[in-house]
Amino acid sequence: MKFIHTDLGNIKGGEIVEITLSGNAANVRLMDNSNFQSYKSGRKHRFYGGHAKKSPVLLKVPRAGHWHVAIDTGGYSGRVNASVRVLPGALPAFREAPLSSVPSLYQDHLEFGESRFDAIEKEYDVFISHASDDKDEVVRPLAEALKNENISVWYDEFELRIGDSLRRKIDKGIATSKVGLIVLSEKFFKKGWTNYELDGLVTRHNTEEQILLPIWHNVTRKQVIDFSPSLADKVARSTAINTVEEIASEIAELIHGKE
Repeated sequence: MKFIHTDLGNIKGGEIVEITLSGNAANVRLMDNSNFQSYKSGRKHRFYGGHAKKSPVLLKVPRAGHWHVAIDTGGYSGRVNASVRVLPGALPAFREAPLSSVPSLYQDHLEFGESRFDAIEKEYDVFISHASDDKDEVVRPLAEALKNENISVWYDEFELRIGDSLRRKIDKGIATSKVGLIVLSEKFFKKGWTNYELDGLVTRHNTEEQILLPIWHNVTRKQVIDFSPSLADKVARSTAINTVEEIASEIAELIHGKE
């Protein structure tokens, strides 16, 4: 497989890698030295990033070490060019159209002038469906960031107690939430229980009882298409581009109608 490679050398944790793309959308991977060698050899590897449709892509280096950037089109037709540089300092905000401006996610009024969320009484603002393997890296920080935005969150660590019926609690959380967040990752694709949650969220979305928002985490477009072609075409956010704080802020604007 052909790819564009940039050897970043040894850099500090916390620095920001800026990848500017031109041409087609592409898969952008930030990898340490060991995982880059596995990637080159076609073996299983771990990376930060994912399928990027917008440019520039900003990735935060998680720890000090020898890092590489690899960019490829994942076998799709077309060409892509890229430039890569390391920026010191904090991750700046990524600006794109807010979720509240997307018609498929937000409607100002229903037939009788009600807000979309007032039409059906809800107990939670957000339900988070995820693989347990992703808790530490993205899900728990996202749940906490949502709470900090005064969003009521159904998240298993917040809601489940010893002796609870897991299935009943999840069913209630899905049925009484305004927004269903799905953290799509390689681990999510392999879990059976996440498919049960996903079926419930998709059903309520299709009946317009709930908003569905996928969060892509370290996955490529091809991986999402292979798992669910319909999910690949939905408005989404990606941890390759957005921080969890930015995602939480957008969801708060969507729900609370902030300017």
